Amino acid sequence: MHRCFLIIVLLAWAAPALSLTEYTVRVLEQRAQPRDNFVQGLEIHDGMLYVSTGQYGKSRLLRYRFSDMALERGRRLHPRVFAEGLTVLDDAVYQLTWKNRVVFTYRRSDFDYLSHLSLPGEGWGLTNDGENLIYSDGSDQLYTMSPQSGKILRTLRVTQGGRPVRRLNELEWVDGAIWANIWGTDHIVVINPDSGEVTATIDLTGLLPEAERKPGTDVLNGIARDPATGDLWVTGKHWPWLYRIELVNPAQAAHVPPATLE
Repeated sequence: MHRCFLIIVLLAWAAPALSLTEYTVRVLEQRAQPRDNFVQGLEIHDGMLYVSTGQYGKSRLLRYRFSDMALERGRRLHPRVFAEGLTVLDDAVYQLTWKNRVVFTYRRSDFDYLSHLSLPGEGWGLTNDGENLIYSDGSDQLYTMSPQSGKILRTLRVTQGGRPVRRLNELEWVDGAIWANIWGTDHIVVINPDSGEVTATIDLTGLLPEAERKPGTDVLNGIARDPATGDLWVTGKHWPWLYRIELVNPAQAAHVPPATLE
C-alpha cells in the first residue's frame, strides 16, 4: 500500500505542469465611445457594435455602426432591471440581467422583444459558441444554456493551476476559447472550454491612462472580437475609449536576439 502511494506521488511530481502563457498588450488603435455607457456586454456582428449597459434606470441595449460609432438603434430597459452581458446568435440578441433572473431575447433587426429565458441565479457575462449560450454568474462556474429552452446543458468549473477562478464577468468566444474579464481587476483569462483550465492571462494594467479617469470611471469590462478582421477590442465601464489590442508575450520578446549593427 505504501509503495503504491509513493509511486503515485512520484508520477504526479514528475508530470509536466500545464503551460500558462502570460500576455501583456500593445494598443493598435483607439476609438471614441460615449463615456456614459456603463459597459456590461460588448459584441461586434456584421459591422455593428452591440453594447449592453447596466445600472438601475440606465440599462439599455444599443447598436452602433462600428465604422463611425453612429448610434443606429437603442432600447431602454425597465428601471428595475440591471442589464449585464449580451450576445448575438443567429437572428436574435440575448441580454442578461444581474438579479432579475432572466435573459431577454430580442429580434436582431429591430430589437423587438421576443421572449425571455429563466436563470437560476445571477447573471454577469454572456457569449455563445455558435450553437448555445454560455454565461457566468460571478462564481468560478460557466454555464452552457440552450437558447431555445433555457435548459442548463453543462456546468464548467474554471481553474488555474488547480485553484478556482472566481468573479468571471464579461465573456467572449475567441477562436475556440472563452475569454473572461475578472471583475475588479485589469486582467482577462483565456479558458479552455473543454477542461475549464485557464491557459493564458492577459494583463491590461494602465490601459486607460490616469489622465482619462474621472469620478465614476469604473473597471475594465468588455471584450469583442471582430469576426470580419479578427481584431480584438476591449473597454471598460464609463470609459471614453474602445481599444484595439494586440497580445504581447514578454517571455518570447525577452529571447529575441538584438539586431546586429552594420
